[in-house]
Amino acid sequence: QVQLVESGGGLVQAGDSLRLSCAASGRTFSSYAMAWFRQAPGKEREFVAAVRWSGGSTSYADSVKGRFTISKDNAKKTLYLQMNSLKPEDTAVYYCAAGFVTLVTRSYEYDYWGQGTQVTVSS
Repeated sequence: QVQLVESGGGLVQAGDSLRLSCAASGRTFSSYAMAWFRQAPGKEREFVAAVRWSGGSTSYADSVKGRFTISKDNAKKTLYLQMNSLKPEDTAVYYCAAGFVTLVTRSYEYDYWGQGTQVTVSS
């Protein structure tokens, strides 16, 4: 059983930065992948970024590459998403996910999800 709690969302202007956090608790494994997904109004849930907890390899959606950075703090068991140069199209509910996955972009492979945190970017 893993619990994930996101924080850090908010309302910002286009071009601003924001950092999301996801604190993991309960039984976690170093072999987990952790990821950020988002869902905008009227759109499907989409992959944003992921990191393998052991080894730290990262993956990014093309839409955020170069603007967003995923990172982790092993001691705090916390995942972060640094979002720079935010655009209105980044507006969405952002979800933290964790689990044993084969392909990090597949949302359905993740076993655990946070409650989501709203990010709104105004023009």
